[in-house]
Amino acid sequence: MLKGRVALVTGSATGLGRWIVVKLAASGADVAINYRKSKLAAGSLVKEASRRGVRARAYRADVSDPAQAERLVASVVRDLGRLDILVNNAGDWIYKPTMETSNREFDAVIKGNLHSMFYCTKAALPHLRRGGSGRIVNLGVVGAQSAQGIGSMGAFMAAKAGVVAFTRSVALEEARFGITANVVCPGIIQDKTMSIKEAKKVKDAKVPMGRPPTGEDIANAVLHFASDEASFVTGNVLLVTGGWHI
Repeated sequence: MLKGRVALVTGSATGLGRWIVVKLAASGADVAINYRKSKLAAGSLVKEASRRGVRARAYRADVSDPAQAERLVASVVRDLGRLDILVNNAGDWIYKPTMETSNREFDAVIKGNLHSMFYCTKAALPHLRRGGSGRIVNLGVVGAQSAQGIGSMGAFMAAKAGVVAFTRSVALEEARFGITANVVCPGIIQDKTMSIKEAKKVKDAKVPMGRPPTGEDIANAVLHFASDEASFVTGNVLLVTGGWHI
C-alpha cells in the first residue's frame, strides 16, 4: 500500500508511536523513528520494522527545539531520499490543576505538543510538496475537536485544541500541492502495549464497543489517512474511541 514512501513518526520509540511505525512498515513504507531518551527502545523498533522488508532508521532529536526539528527532517531526507508522510506524535502531558501548574510545566506541554508539530511540519512541507501527494497526520486527543476542557489537564487540552486548528489551517494552505492534513484523536488508552487481538479478550463496560482501546486502533486510523484511499480527505478529525466519547 505504501511501498516506496518514506514516513517520519515523531516520538515513536514507545507507546502509540511504536504501533504507528510498525503499521506503516507493515504496509511497505520506509520508516524514520524519532526519539528523545528511549535509545534502546528505538533500536529495538528499527530491528522490528526492518523485518517487514523496509528501511528503518532511528534519530535522536527533541522536536520541541526548532533547530533539532529541522535537522531531523533534513537527516531523514538525506538518508532515505525523500519524505512523503509526517506523523506528529510527540508530546508530553501533565495532570495538575491550573493553580498547581508552574509556568515552566505549562510551557513544556505546549512546546512538546504544539510547537513541535509546527516546527516539524514547516521543515517537512518543501519535501512533501515535491512528492505531490504528501500526508500529514497529527495526534490529538478526544475533546480537542471541540476545544473541550478537562479538569487538571488545561495545558494538554489547550495544546491539542491548537493541534486541531493548526491542522485545518495547513489542510487549506497545502491542498493545492496535493498534501492532506488530518488529526487522529485517541481516547484514554490504559495499556499501550495491548493489541486488538488481545483487547478482544477483555471486557470494558465503559466503552460501547465492549473492549478497551489499543494503540493498534490508533495506528490503523493513521494508516488510513496516510494511504492513497484518503487522498481526498483533508482537514478532518477522526475520534477513535469505540463510541466512548458519544
